[in-house]
Amino acid sequence: MLSLPNILTLSRIAMIPLLAALLWWPGWEAGYLLAFALYCLMGFTDYLDGMLARSSGAVSKLGIFLDPIADKIMVVTVILVLAAMGVLRGPYVGDMHVIAGMIIVMREIAVSGLREFLGQLQVSIPVSKLAKWKTTFQLVSLGALILGQGLPRWNIALWGEVINLPHTVGLTTLWLAAILTVITGWDYLRVGLKHMD
Repeated sequence: MLSLPNILTLSRIAMIPLLAALLWWPGWEAGYLLAFALYCLMGFTDYLDGMLARSSGAVSKLGIFLDPIADKIMVVTVILVLAAMGVLRGPYVGDMHVIAGMIIVMREIAVSGLREFLGQLQVSIPVSKLAKWKTTFQLVSLGALILGQGLPRWNIALWGEVINLPHTVGLTTLWLAAILTVITGWDYLRVGLKHMD
């Protein structure tokens, strides 16, 4: 039988198509504000399902399987839609911000494959503090990028450019997440290579 934490995780997965649909119209400010609210709600359910599972002792194999998948699907979906809609574009380097998104998507796929391989060998990789920071920067980044499209007039002047504040915060934290993604991805790979002889 499904527990409440698992129902929350499944509801998060079910909300992903709606989130993608709201992000599909870059000029629709109200849609992006709705997407930001939905994104925050999904983040809250992620926190809530983990807290409930731990506090009630309802941690299940299904939850352990579904929770990281839900997070990865959400992150990859948001990055892909924002890239497709031209949102990962900014001052100074233009479209090159897409590279940071690509790094994150590649790492999510690689680490998922590595975890599956190591799972067959009964080897688990604990999540490091640096990986938690990577996740924090990643979630802040995507939320800020969504909010920047919903509030396009929240602008400031910086180094001779007029920039959208949440969008710029989003792009900056996206690169920070990408850098930490490379570092933590290499850490995971080093552990995995030890078991590939």
